[in-house]
Amino acid sequence: MRSMVIIMEEAKLQTLAQIKAFLEGTSEVSFRVPKDERNQFIERVFKRFGYAPNGRADKGVLLRYIERMTGLSRQQVTRLVSQYRKHGKLSRRPQRVAPTNGFTCRYTLADVALLAEMDVLHGTLSGPATKKLMERASQVFGDLRFERLAGISVSHLYNLRGSSPYQNKRRHWSKTHPTGVPIGKRRAPQPNNMPGYIRIDSVHQGDQDGAKGVYHINAVDCVTQMEFVATCEKISEAFLLPVIRQLLDGFPFVILGFHSDNGSEYINYQVASLLEKLRVEFTKSRPRHSNDNALAESKNASVVRKHFGYAHIPQFCASLVNEFCAAHLNPYVNFHRPCFFPETVTDTKGKERKQYHYRDMKTPYDKFKSLPDASMYLKPDITFEQLDAFAAKMSDNDAALAMNIARKKLFKDISALIKKRA
Repeated sequence: MRSMVIIMEEAKLQTLAQIKAFLEGTSEVSFRVPKDERNQFIERVFKRFGYAPNGRADKGVLLRYIERMTGLSRQQVTRLVSQYRKHGKLSRRPQRVAPTNGFTCRYTLADVALLAEMDVLHGTLSGPATKKLMERASQVFGDLRFERLAGISVSHLYNLRGSSPYQNKRRHWSKTHPTGVPIGKRRAPQPNNMPGYIRIDSVHQGDQDGAKGVYHINAVDCVTQMEFVATCEKISEAFLLPVIRQLLDGFPFVILGFHSDNGSEYINYQVASLLEKLRVEFTKSRPRHSNDNALAESKNASVVRKHFGYAHIPQFCASLVNEFCAAHLNPYVNFHRPCFFPETVTDTKGKERKQYHYRDMKTPYDKFKSLPDASMYLKPDITFEQLDAFAAKMSDNDAALAMNIARKKLFKDISALIKKRA
């Protein structure tokens, strides 16, 4: 069926009201001004109705009319309007003609296929080795197919390997090579019964509706099990570094070692620089050695998850949680909560086993005091008299009661903040 041609005298549209009525009445009919007459048509419309003097709504009517009549997009029409306002006319861009003095194609599709065949046979050797093979094929063994490829440059050989015809013939996949990260020593901490070698790990407080929760940073000493928990909004550099510094300052003894898993929140140059300034040894867990950071991970469950659970805590509540950790949780865990301390026993076969005796159970602070020459590990501005006074300030039950009351208040405050922001 032949398409019907309608000849419309659009010049009879003399007012913007008529243009608007035309657009509303012909929404189901498409008009197309011939491509060669588009610029002249647009110039006639602008001369008849003007453009700059009109208001915003009238300008929109004119643009929609030009779009309907020419089939151009709004961006194309806007560009033509700018050109008309700048020059007072619309000139058609000259058609681009391919230059006659451009580079000629020297190597054909057949040459690319030969290169792919050569790479398949020899396993994709280096560019110089492949060039030499093609030279030998042409000059030594008289294979005329390689006559052009024998003179190819090594750099252009790699260009042919990256071309679409070559990729369609043959694709070469190589395995991803792991790259070593020169940050930290890959081994377990070696405290040798000295305090100050801490293990650190992150605990994420859940997601909800695509929103991340707060992050708890848990640091535990290998020997005394003194533990400090801090909370931050995110584990990026801006939020994590101040928290790590807060944790290091919280321990009463000098920090000598810092051990983490291989997470990027710790294995980065910012954390490494901070530890280097403090002259702290930086170690990280080894592959297939799950016990390298087992102490911190076990404390994640027995301390962090036990007191905060698994429910989502929004990131904007991080400061509230951090204050609770510093004022109530950390003092309770270190001065009032007893822990088992293992005794390593070697059997007749030389295998080491850990035994946990009730007689060795004590608080982390009592364990620290029981170490030989414990006072030599204290920081310069801290004494055992100060720590003893702080430990005796509250009984174990009073400290637990105060912590539970503060925790209830914390979750009420978090709930109130959530409702306020909803």
